[in-house]
Amino acid sequence: MRMKSLVQDAQETQRAMEMIELGARMQMLESETGLSRERLLKLYKEIRGESPPKGMLPFSTDWFIPWQQNVHASLFMSLLGFMNKNTSLRGLDATLKAYRLYRDHVQAHDLEEVLSLTRAWTLVRFFDAKMLQLACCTKCGGGFVAHAFDPTHDYVCGLCNVPARAGKGKRAGLREEAVTAPKLVAV
Repeated sequence: MRMKSLVQDAQETQRAMEMIELGARMQMLESETGLSRERLLKLYKEIRGESPPKGMLPFSTDWFIPWQQNVHASLFMSLLGFMNKNTSLRGLDATLKAYRLYRDHVQAHDLEEVLSLTRAWTLVRFFDAKMLQLACCTKCGGGFVAHAFDPTHDYVCGLCNVPARAGKGKRAGLREEAVTAPKLVAV
């Protein structure tokens, strides 16, 4: 058994605490830290005051394709691309920072938080596995999440062509989301 230094242990504990505060599920915590499941459970209960949710992680690229989820996923991927291009952050650190920026944007514009940290992390893994890609909208030029290998030469995003059913969901103001979303750039 390999011995970890106290500094490495403290850094992993701090990272796990940050992820728990942002809403990470246990599977993500176990995958991204070297801490034991028992220790992660204790941390989770201490920070959140409850046991972690049970169940499997979402595993479908299709979740990111409908217009509202696509706009949020595309915004997150644009922020992540910005982080990777303009900072020294990589991997999980870049993902966490991009997710914090995503949450700040959503809260600043009083929008529904559609993308959880676990979904954002899963989205990054889908991109790494080349199951999803960014498609450039032919009208606005923004980069939007699309299935890998789908033809994208005539792609029009959900902001340029908002579906008629948009805004009929949980919140009546979802149509305004398209208006307040920042310009998404191709990465």
